[in-house]
Amino acid sequence: MSGSKQLFVLRHAKSSWDDPGLNDHDRPLAPRGRRAVQLLGEYVRANAIEPSLVLCSSARRTRETLEGVAPPGEALIEPELYAASAGGILDRVRRVAPQTQSVMVIGHNPAMQMLVLRLAGTVAPTDEDSDLATVQRKFPTGALATLTFECAWSELSPGSARLTALVRPKHLNLTPRTFTPG
Repeated sequence: MSGSKQLFVLRHAKSSWDDPGLNDHDRPLAPRGRRAVQLLGEYVRANAIEPSLVLCSSARRTRETLEGVAPPGEALIEPELYAASAGGILDRVRRVAPQTQSVMVIGHNPAMQMLVLRLAGTVAPTDEDSDLATVQRKFPTGALATLTFECAWSELSPGSARLTALVRPKHLNLTPRTFTPG
């Protein structure tokens, strides 16, 4: 065992479609997205979410999400995360240095949703109201999932993590939640 580790999976905040001629990679955050990253940033600071490493897609909206949330830790902008599948993101996370205790990945759907579902497993019929069931239905823009696991980064595999928190911007200003590392 290598001790408890955390993977924070953050889908970029709401992007703007105001300029239909703009390349997808270059789309900025919408005003709603900018408000969401402010709330997420406050949540991250208030709940002492401190990833050692942040892996961020090179798309403008993910970089703006990173800038607005401003998590601590070394931030790497990685172009391959822009079009990565859940498997591609998992492959990248498996290459994280063994001594790293927590990582945040900022990227795009459907990969972010599928990554959470792959790592956290499936929902039992009795858990229909759980955070995992919510992720199965939808992983909205600005959603932040916290996965906790006991294995090394290189050993992450389907079902090896637990979804311990799910935060969505639309709920932050209504029902502030605190996060307790588990």
